Amino acid sequence: MAITFAGVKNLVFVIVFFMIARPVLPVLEYAVNYNYIATVLCENKAKPKLHCNGKCHLMKELAKTAEQDKPVSEKKSGHAEAEVLFFQSFAEIAFSIPVVQVSNKKLPVYKNLYSHLAGYAVFHPPLIAA
Repeated sequence: MAITFAGVKNLVFVIVFFMIARPVLPVLEYAVNYNYIATVLCENKAKPKLHCNGKCHLMKELAKTAEQDKPVSEKKSGHAEAEVLFFQSFAEIAFSIPVVQVSNKKLPVYKNLYSHLAGYAVFHPPLIAA
């Protein structure tokens, strides 16, 4: 049995389709099994004034699907604990202030040697001598 490019292509298409359609699957299941969900799985069967008809079950399934689709990094809590392994207290801290000597030497004067000629000439293509 040889696997062809068309077979692999179809398999990839099916996998991608189910990955994209995964959030919609509970709605499809609700539409297909409406009577069963409304009569058996509905939590508000005793309260017909709410007109729930199984929407409570649908919302639970959609929430479950959304929770599974979250990346693992969002599910982790940002709580981290650190343990101090070594601590030493200092009774006295001494700072030394460096002494700066000011000299009377003159610093060289900055000279701006940059010049720019504003050439407003129109661009001309190079001439080729024939």
